[in-house]
Amino acid sequence: ATQPSNIASHHELARGDADAGLARADVVIEGRYTTQGTHQGYIEPHACVASVAADGQATVWSSSQGPFMVRQQSSALSGIPLGDIRAIPAEIGGGFGGKTQVYLEPVALALSQRCGRPVKLVMTRDEVFRATGPTSGAVMDVKLGATRDGKITGAKLDLKFQAGAFPGSPIGTALMTAVTAYDIPDFRVDGWDVVTNTPKTAAYRAPGAPMAAFALECALDDLARELGIDPIEIRQRNAVRNGMPSAYGPVFENIGFVETLAAIETHPHLAAPLGPNQGRGIAAGFWFNVGGDSTGMVCINEDGSATVSTGNPDIGGSRASMAMMAAEVLGLPIERVRAIVADTASIGYSLLTAGSRTTFATGMAVTQAAQKVVAEMRARAALTWGVDVDKVDWRDGQAVCTAPAVAEAPLALATIAAQSSMTGGPISAEVSLNAQGAAPGFAVHVCEVEVDPETGQVTVLRYTAAQDVGRAIHPSYVEGQVQGGAAQGIGWALNEEYVFDADGRMENPGFLDYRMPVASDLPMIDAVLVEVPNPLHPFGAKGVGEVPIVPPLAAVANAVRDAIGVRIADLPLSPTRIWAALADKG
Repeated sequence: ATQPSNIASHHELARGDADAGLARADVVIEGRYTTQGTHQGYIEPHACVASVAADGQATVWSSSQGPFMVRQQSSALSGIPLGDIRAIPAEIGGGFGGKTQVYLEPVALALSQRCGRPVKLVMTRDEVFRATGPTSGAVMDVKLGATRDGKITGAKLDLKFQAGAFPGSPIGTALMTAVTAYDIPDFRVDGWDVVTNTPKTAAYRAPGAPMAAFALECALDDLARELGIDPIEIRQRNAVRNGMPSAYGPVFENIGFVETLAAIETHPHLAAPLGPNQGRGIAAGFWFNVGGDSTGMVCINEDGSATVSTGNPDIGGSRASMAMMAAEVLGLPIERVRAIVADTASIGYSLLTAGSRTTFATGMAVTQAAQKVVAEMRARAALTWGVDVDKVDWRDGQAVCTAPAVAEAPLALATIAAQSSMTGGPISAEVSLNAQGAAPGFAVHVCEVEVDPETGQVTVLRYTAAQDVGRAIHPSYVEGQVQGGAAQGIGWALNEEYVFDADGRMENPGFLDYRMPVASDLPMIDAVLVEVPNPLHPFGAKGVGEVPIVPPLAAVANAVRDAIGVRIADLPLSPTRIWAALADKG
């Protein structure tokens, strides 16, 4: 008979013979590492308005990471036919993976059906913390072996992730990212999805990867220390490169991990002197990035301006990126292009704004739609001039006639738009696609801390984050993504945790007791953008939003280890935990 168990599922990922790889090692490091559940910490709570009309047509206004997700899940839970629901996305006040599913919308729809009036629901902060799920707490055992020259020969990882009351922790992605940054010939990663009497977990920025990286990167740091090898150098000796198979299968192409390590190696941060009670830590991180279903529409307005419509809420500056890519293709000043997020009745289907996919996948759809618009405007100019369309070029926002012996002045986009009713009608194009060819991202972070030996308080003095960003479409927004991910990871490392009582009830459901970092807690984070373009995207874009939260947990922990001389393998690195470690050290 099957024994009762709270293990929902077991997963494994392996290459070669991990035991044989470890047996070849001259040095083997072992450790157990733990993390606690943490919340995404978005400032705006979940909120929605729902209205079901007398004819059964329903409208939902809500803040989410995808109106099509809201429509589909609301239909499934309410019984209202999907085609009868119109989901209108509101401006979003943060999501970080925590708004990729519905909580309030089906309830509001059901109430509106009953009362015949619009219904508004807004969560309190207490409800957000208790009801919308942290990411998983984790217990992770690592065994890592290498030769004397620092080449990793084998690795074994056991990852146990807390799922909460129902199965579904991000254990799968944790397995797939745990050792992926390194060329390890023999490894085995086992993972367990474990249910507990606590709230159901939810997605949080690069789900599963920060915890796995914390365990592996701390063990790698200790391995480098044992071998007397510089922490950057040991990563360079083992880094994956183009043409190598990834841990999860596909062969790497167009990756920039080696270039990102080089950017940190030559950064002045590494050469800065350290004072008393100060330490410096380094860690790397990986995230897949994805493509998937997206739709983009480009419409030329009567005055020659353009409107770009997509179905992806803007959670990281994607509207600006969409406008910039369209403007580049059309040859318009960016000020003449407006990007909007359309509702489910106004644009074709798009997947969530998640997985670091939007600028890559939806940007590809927008670019192709803009190219179709340019082709149509060339055709309109050809009709006007009475020449073949292949005798019309598009240069700097205007049609140029290249037919010999035809002396026609160029036609500006605005002129073609103004004459569109006489040449075939309004000019627009919509492209729906399943974007393929997303390139993964890598990051390397350096953290500098000072530890107060009297209290155990950690102060982050300096932080540098280098990341392979493909081609940075909007560099300042990319920097913001890097800085934001690092800030969240630093909070995860130092302060943040769900505190439960004996019955699994959260005891700190508010920002006073759930301590997230604020601006005064952190230095200016130096974002170093390493551009290794993805040739499978028209502008070389790669996803950037999730990679930066992967290295900070280990980077901070390694810096604290460097400062106090003791490895603390349990997060968060609270003052009481550090003070106790210092007391034990004597």
